[in-house]
Amino acid sequence: MSTATTTATPALTTWKIDPVHSHAEFAIRHLMISTVKGRFGLVNGTVEIDDSDFARSSAAVAIDVDSIDTHEPQRDAHLKSADFFDAEHHPLIEFRGTRITAVAPDRSTFSLSGNLTMHGVTKEVTLEVTAEGRGKDPWGGERAGFSAHTRIKRSEFGLTWNQLLEAGGFAVGDEVKITLDVELVKS
Repeated sequence: MSTATTTATPALTTWKIDPVHSHAEFAIRHLMISTVKGRFGLVNGTVEIDDSDFARSSAAVAIDVDSIDTHEPQRDAHLKSADFFDAEHHPLIEFRGTRITAVAPDRSTFSLSGNLTMHGVTKEVTLEVTAEGRGKDPWGGERAGFSAHTRIKRSEFGLTWNQLLEAGGFAVGDEVKITLDVELVKS
């Protein structure tokens, strides 16, 4: 007598990042006395959500370095140059999230760990994520919103340009606060 085993098909759904309603922001210390903020306006990617086994979900995000905006064109040009992001040789900042750990039982908050590649260097980072909501849009599609944040050291990604200040310290801080707000559209 043989016994057939059946495996349930995972409830895996694919969601695309809506670049019109998504962005990545950063904040970094300037001259050791203030904080400069900027954003990247072009964020694309795909998120796969497994509702039956949330830990199997994943994300792939690409941020266009040329979409940087700090409200100062000269600074933006400098940030795109070889001194910082070197957009000519490294046009994308990419994140591949591969490990999810629920923080809240209802999965409204969770940690998403994965590989961040910036300036040709890849390091593991963990994003703290909040599910902002899920529902139908006016066109019959399904949408979901998420916000995420983390901190990195830019020097670990080869972004080491700086100037020594006459009074001591450096012009640009090393720690960068990163915030993502994404709106997903179910495929």
